[in-house]
Amino acid sequence: MEMLAIAEKEHDESRQGEAFSPFTNDPNQYQRKFYIESYGCAMNFADSEVVASILNSEGFGATRNVEEADLVLLNTCSIREKAEQTVRKRLTEFKTLKRSRPGMLIGMLGCMAERLKSKLLEEEKLVDMVVGPDAYRSLPSLISQADTGQKAVNVLLSREETYADISPVRMDDNGVCAFVSIMRGCNNMCSFCVVPFTRGRERSRDAYSVVAEAEALFAQGYREVTLLGQNVDSYYWVDEKQDTIVTFANLLEKVAQISPLLRVRFSTSHPKDITDEVLHTIARYENICNYIHLPVQSGSTRILQLMNRTYTREWYIAKVNRIREILPDCSISTDIIAGFCTETEEDHQDTYTLMEYCKYDLAYMYFYSERPGTLAERRYTDDVPEEVKKRRLQEIIALHRIHSLESMQRDVNKTFKVLIEGNSKKSDQHWYGRTDHNKVVIFPKEQYKVGKGGYVTVYIDSCTAGTLFGTVQSVL
Repeated sequence: MEMLAIAEKEHDESRQGEAFSPFTNDPNQYQRKFYIESYGCAMNFADSEVVASILNSEGFGATRNVEEADLVLLNTCSIREKAEQTVRKRLTEFKTLKRSRPGMLIGMLGCMAERLKSKLLEEEKLVDMVVGPDAYRSLPSLISQADTGQKAVNVLLSREETYADISPVRMDDNGVCAFVSIMRGCNNMCSFCVVPFTRGRERSRDAYSVVAEAEALFAQGYREVTLLGQNVDSYYWVDEKQDTIVTFANLLEKVAQISPLLRVRFSTSHPKDITDEVLHTIARYENICNYIHLPVQSGSTRILQLMNRTYTREWYIAKVNRIREILPDCSISTDIIAGFCTETEEDHQDTYTLMEYCKYDLAYMYFYSERPGTLAERRYTDDVPEEVKKRRLQEIIALHRIHSLESMQRDVNKTFKVLIEGNSKKSDQHWYGRTDHNKVVIFPKEQYKVGKGGYVTVYIDSCTAGTLFGTVQSVL
């Protein structure tokens, strides 16, 4: 899985974050209340919306107030050690709260479930139930089991489960942008990654259900969907009705054809799998955003081989060149890991020079955090000192900030189509939106009669390394 998290940006107005709390318009209509927090990637946030739908059908209504919840759930992430530390801290806080609410149940969902189930259930007694990513349908029976005082566990992985028939409950969002999961699991065995072990093998959701969900969202007023998968480019579904194979390029086109007013994004692409067919599909449709997340992880071919990324530095650069050939105006972002096992200063410089070549518009940067159960943990020694990892990471971040500022500065004195997503976090007199290059734009509301979900053209007059600022030129 490619890591999706908060970018190194000066000003981030997006809905991504470590945790969120869903709610319903009238939680009092339900017999019991639940509270959920999600950590990590966008897939976890999408999964929480599936969980909310299942719980709603069982008489649970969501609440923002954890102190009134009968059921508290943490949807967990195992990508980085910090996320696990945060989850443990929250579980300890919830255990303290439970002393004043004896009937309250605490559950852990998601990627930490399999690895830590025994420790959290039996040794530390922090949770009442543990539910893996493929076992959310069993939540009602697990809750009933936990209600009797038994420890409830289901972390079985599935080769078929896609939750395609469950309509997610959209929670704590802006009513404009939504995630649509198109596949689950991952077949890539990147040595640093736990996802193949926590989310299982790759399986694609049927195309009809994906398009139907996107159509329903558009009818409800949403104006942007992001198609989600650990590796969307390997989407592969057999349409037995038509006796055809639906590739990711085919699916992308089907969603784009719903309406020219519906923006379409996708995440994440594995460099080895993104095809010219996908690039040409983006070029054909104005409403498919000119933005591709293309994780490189390292600029060193030697390190890429240790990571089992299945491409070389030169191959990756050729792919970037191909994107820019077919989509000259495309914005490219990436993931980078500093300090992977055995990484030398020369390897680090290879990453540095690759960044100089690609000049990413956006980057998600981390230092290596060994995860239990991964191939890297079994095969390699985590031998780069933490202070060296952090120093290399800071050098990478500093270089990216230069590139990010340059990218933003190139947009000054230009006009862009912007989808309004809501109020700026810093001022309710300003709108927040994004260009199709995924760049944040802040601009005053002024007298224009347009609101969330509306499109405007914005003239950019200034910027920081993370945000564009401008004024409305016209309402579309």
